[in-house]
Order: sequence, then structure tokens, then C-alpha cells
Amino acid sequence: MRISRTATLAVAALSTLTLAACSSGSEAPDASSAAPSASAAPTGTVTVVTHDSFYVDDALLASFEEETGLTVELVAPGDAGALVNQLVLTKDAPLGDVVYGIDNTFATRATEAGVLAAYSPAAPAAADAASYAVPGAEDLLTAIDFSDVCLNYDLAAFPDGAPAFADLTLPEYAGMVSVTNPATSSPGLAFMLATIAATDEDGWLSWWEAMRENDVRVTASWSDTYYTDFSAPNYGGDFPIVLSYASSPPFEVVDGEPTTAAMLDTCFRQVEYAGVLEGAENPAAAELVVEWMLSDEFQAALPESMYVYPVSSSVEVPADWAEYAPLADTPTTLDPARIDAMRDEWIDAWTATVLD
Repeated sequence: MRISRTATLAVAALSTLTLAACSSGSEAPDASSAAPSASAAPTGTVTVVTHDSFYVDDALLASFEEETGLTVELVAPGDAGALVNQLVLTKDAPLGDVVYGIDNTFATRATEAGVLAAYSPAAPAAADAASYAVPGAEDLLTAIDFSDVCLNYDLAAFPDGAPAFADLTLPEYAGMVSVTNPATSSPGLAFMLATIAATDEDGWLSWWEAMRENDVRVTASWSDTYYTDFSAPNYGGDFPIVLSYASSPPFEVVDGEPTTAAMLDTCFRQVEYAGVLEGAENPAAAELVVEWMLSDEFQAALPESMYVYPVSSSVEVPADWAEYAPLADTPTTLDPARIDAMRDEWIDAWTATVLD
């Protein structure tokens, strides 16, 4: 998450999109069939399929193209969920060569659908990335960045500190919270998973039922919740508690003073991955893109360009992040396989409880 929320990205238009239905239960590709070809010199165009919040600085991209002789084209079919859906539907006619932006809430669906080719990068940061690997898919997905999806609050509304997660259902916080729909929003899905992990699978719906009765607001997208609803000085909405990221507050410092903070007891750790697409027309170039995303230059640019933490331990985040964007000490997590098995059922249950 999250993520360059204000940058505008020009993406290559798709003139033809061939949709091929496939079984989400198909096996992941055999490693031997997807081994990189040492004789394939990476030339020409490499197409990166990503989510619509992806942003890379023009100068950084131009430097990569100049150093490699490649031309990079970007295709963005939607948010993280839409991205994975399109990869699965177009498995037999891939949208590109390499994907960036599959996160740990959708990772298992992508790997089990067989849309990824085996590749393990040799970049120095790959060792750091390995600590975020999806179990059983270590050679299919390479972690590039991570972030904590958390509720953020307006400091002016809570001069004595934010309420605890468990207290948000109390009457004094009625009508104060705006979140995003997990069926339409990657952060919304991550936060729903945080409530499941925090309350257990028996009590999470009771928490959401209480939040509904406490007039929780639900929007379709992160930008609606954050830019429109947030009462922070930069936006002027009506909700002092909104769903965003632990890395959002540094961007809300006004005249040298923080105006927002993250509620670190509400966080879900979201990890984003890159991988070579099975059937890629330019797999050697795709491998170079994954290596580039682990380079010091790309990793160091992530906090400012996409508001996320780099996986590499060899680069430093901006100084103000240490003060205004601390990570959660104990973020909630769930097994990706468990998420994949239960995602649709959980979303349906959430919808019936909160919206119906």
C-alpha cells in the first residue's frame, strides 16, 4: 500500500485483450520448464503488468532503459485484485512479460493458477526479499516492498491519543470511522483481514456488526476514504479516523508539525511481489526487471514514489519516516493459503454483515 496516490501514470493501451478462462486450481509451473535461458539476450520491449497505483520516476525508468537497451511498456488493468484476476483470465495469452504488484492477499491465487514462471533473482537484496517469501512459491514471486495498512487518525480530534482498536465500537466514536470496501479495495481487504486476525475467526463479524451500528462509513476506494472523508487539515472531511497506511503521516506534516498518525494496533502487513509471467515473449528482459526492482536505486526510491518500505536492508528510508511513519511492532498477518481458501467467503460474510 499503498503507494503513489497522487502520481499520474501513462500506461500502454491494450489494443486487443484475449480472455481465456482457466481453472484456478491448476498446478504451478515446474521449475525446469521455466528456467531462464542463458542464451536469450534481453533486447526490444519488455511489458510490465502492474496495478494502477504503480509509479516510477521518469529519470529512474530512463536510466534503466539506457543501461539495458530495453524499452519498458506499462500495462495497468486495475488494483491488486483486478490485476490478479486479469493475469488468471489471460494466462494463455499473457498481458506482458513481468508482473509487479501481486500482494500477499492474492499471492496464492496467482501461483496456483500457473501464471508465473520460475525465477530466483541473484541481486544482493534477494536475501532480504526471501524473508517475505510466499511459502511454496519462493521461486515464483520475489518480494519488492511492504507496508502496514492501518487506521490513521487526525491528531487535532484526539489530543490525548487515539482510541484503541477494541474501543472503536463504543458510542463515543460513532460516525467517526471511514474504511474501504474489501470487495473493491486492496487496503480494504487488508484491513478486513486485520480484524479477522485480531479478533479470531469467530468474533470478527461481531466486531463489524457493532461498527455498522456505530455508523462506520464504507467507500469504494482508498482515495475516497482518505482524500474526501479525512478531517485532517489537508482534506477537511468529516471523519477523524480513516483507513490508510502507517507510511501516510509523513506526507501530512504541515509547517513542520505532524497532523496525523497511524493506529499501530490496527495494522495488517501487506507485501508486494514481482514475478516473470509464464509464456512471456521476453522472459530474459523480464528477469532483468525483477533484478532492477531489487537494485539500490529502485529500492531507495520506493518510499517517496509509492509510500512503501523497501525490502532491502542496504538502503535507508527518509529521515522523517523514523519519526512519523514507524512500523507496527506486531502487525497482524495471515497465511496466504488461508487467505486464498477463505477470501471470497469472508468478503461475502462481511458484505452481508456491513452493507446488506
